Amino acid sequence: MNSSSKSEEFYDKLRGQLYETTSWPAEYLYKFIVKSDSKKIAKLEGIFDNMGAVINSVESKNGKYTSVSVNLLMRDPNQVIEKYKEVAEKIEGVISL
Repeated sequence: MNSSSKSEEFYDKLRGQLYETTSWPAEYLYKFIVKSDSKKIAKLEGIFDNMGAVINSVESKNGKYTSVSVNLLMRDPNQVIEKYKEVAEKIEGVISL
């Protein structure tokens, strides 16, 4: 199984869980970890620009990584997953939690 089909399997499972556990539209909290690079952080924040997102960034103790939390109103699980895919596609080395 290649990594693309594994990630699709993951997204399908997440979609099912979100439909079962949440009434939509709903607030959704994304959490990402990126290397502390101002360009990567700005790019990540830009993906959620003009959506009414509340974004918080916290640098790790040694300053090597930055945790970025994004809280915003999403209309359904498909919209949530679209954003995860967009972040993974546009930002190299990002970790989605």
